[in-house]
Amino acid sequence: MDVIAAYRDLGSYRGAAAVCDMTPRTVKRIIDAAERGDTPVRAERGHNYDAVAELVTKRIEATRGRISAKRLLPAATAAGYSGSARNFRRLVAEAKAAWHFEHRRIFRPAVWTPGEVLAIDWGSEGRLHVFCAVLAWSRFRFIGFADNERQETTLGMLAKCFETLGGVPAVVLADRMGCLKGGVVANVVVPAPGYVAFASHYGFRPDFCEAHDPQSKGLVEHLVGYAKSDLLAMGEIGAGDLTVANAQAAAWCDEVNGARHAEICAIPTERLDSERGLLRPLPSLRPSLTRRVTRKVDALSCVRFGSARYSVPTNRVGRQVSIEVTGGELSIIDLGEVIATHLLVAPGESSIKDEHYGGKRPEPRRPLRPRTEAEKTFCALGPVAEAFIKGAAARGTTTLPAELDGLVTLLSAYGQELFIAALERAVHFARFRAGDVAAILVAGSGVWQLTPPGEALSVALPAVSVRPLSAYALSELS
Repeated sequence: MDVIAAYRDLGSYRGAAAVCDMTPRTVKRIIDAAERGDTPVRAERGHNYDAVAELVTKRIEATRGRISAKRLLPAATAAGYSGSARNFRRLVAEAKAAWHFEHRRIFRPAVWTPGEVLAIDWGSEGRLHVFCAVLAWSRFRFIGFADNERQETTLGMLAKCFETLGGVPAVVLADRMGCLKGGVVANVVVPAPGYVAFASHYGFRPDFCEAHDPQSKGLVEHLVGYAKSDLLAMGEIGAGDLTVANAQAAAWCDEVNGARHAEICAIPTERLDSERGLLRPLPSLRPSLTRRVTRKVDALSCVRFGSARYSVPTNRVGRQVSIEVTGGELSIIDLGEVIATHLLVAPGESSIKDEHYGGKRPEPRRPLRPRTEAEKTFCALGPVAEAFIKGAAARGTTTLPAELDGLVTLLSAYGQELFIAALERAVHFARFRAGDVAAILVAGSGVWQLTPPGEALSVALPAVSVRPLSAYALSELS
């Protein structure tokens, strides 16, 4: 059309050719064709990768659009492709774009209810961590700065957010952050015990979004990016003084919450005033938000903290428990219940409570295990035989095996009753040889019997005739 228009304006082939940068003969051919009414039909040209287009499509479907052109090129070359790698990348890019368009996720806008959902998330900028929360219906925003993302820090920020809102929403939607997550079972997130206790205290339901799915919490993801691009971009906030940083964050929140929100076409602060009546009331007491650590109860029914051991009930062996330290006292918590409390002890020491083990520590006892016939016969006498053997061993009686043979002979000669009585006397006076026991047996019952200290000594006195005292009176003097 440019050639025809140029020819009509200039009226000559040479003039139109000079304007359109072509030869006069080409201009004449175009003008003649236009006057005859001929419309040129350009034949569809093929591509050098048409022969392998089906192969690429199948491989992309099999890999769900994740395979790269670099990995597909050897297979395409083996199938007959002889073009360049750059041209092949165009084919793969078009095929992957078509596959992703057919399998794209379908989204629908969220419908929020007043007082229902509060979305929270963490962001970081260098060593500075920013906590972000958005009340979904009113779009009221809250941010705070910290130097870590531990559980007690997160719950402290959440408690401060509730105080700023003046109430508690029904649901708190969080990312699958490790500080609030106790585990995942069949894609169901199990909240950490500390988070469950915190939620029970404030009366909200903890909820978690899908893993690796920013779209399910885009409300707060946008706030994290907004805080980084607007508040942190000023360069005046650093991790050195968190008090100053949080003061600047509060001023920034007042500014953005007092401005008209583009999505809801309203001011978040005004919307919060009407939404606050639907929030749950704040509890009268704020829960303890001290740092907790997790420990596994070992085979000794103890947990280690600060290089010291602390006992727990024996039915918790092998379980994961939480440890909380407050004011010099250590509390051990299992599933939100305090199962043991101890005073802190120095490293290397142990704090053991007898009630955790069912009673006081028993005295160490080594049972007798007789092997020879003499040992079996002697040990069958019971506790007195055990006391005799252990007493003789404690005094280094190296001839004890030979002494047992003599004692068994005395047992068979005197009988069990007399022998046990003699053995008890030998143990009492620390006489651990067979000859000593034999001497006691020979002496019989005429040996001295010791009386325990503190008891009255009973002595049998001879019987004598007695007279009344009147018999010793003097006759009266006249």
